[in-house]
Amino acid sequence: MNALAKTESRPLARVPLAAEVVEKKQYLTFVLGGEMFSIGILCIKEIIWYANLTEVPMMPACIRGVINLRGAVVPVMDLSSRFGKPASPVSKSTCIVIIEVDTPLDGERQNMGVVVDAVQEVLEIPASEIEPAPSFGTRIRSDFIEGIGKVNGKFVILLNVNQVLSAEEISSMGQVAATTELAAT
Repeated sequence: MNALAKTESRPLARVPLAAEVVEKKQYLTFVLGGEMFSIGILCIKEIIWYANLTEVPMMPACIRGVINLRGAVVPVMDLSSRFGKPASPVSKSTCIVIIEVDTPLDGERQNMGVVVDAVQEVLEIPASEIEPAPSFGTRIRSDFIEGIGKVNGKFVILLNVNQVLSAEEISSMGQVAATTELAAT
């Protein structure tokens, strides 16, 4: 009864080395003015249809207004305006992507909505397929770009959410807008 049982020895499964593991990140892709953009999904809270927006006076041109999201006031930005282009027209496929961004206050996070023409899909892009942001030739500020992803022979602009939705920069834009409005009256 207490005899040892002989077992067949098999080689252990090979564990891949750290260098062999391909790091992939997931990105939500969307269309804005006919171009494809993406945002890392880890900062995205939800996607809602465009509706019930309340305009707020003396806000920067890129802030469309605010929405009530389950009792919380969430500012909504028009990304097209933020990139210096005309405001996005609202259509059947227009969505608001709710994103959680860093604030300047001790690591606190704030929800912010961004208006996009249409949400496409979630893509997994390997780090090896992401190039650094170009220093010229783009239609938006280079600090807004985290990188350029190559997917199926096409380029996708990966946005740096904390730069695009910088609370400090938007606040200073709001102060300029308010000053300009008051001076005009």
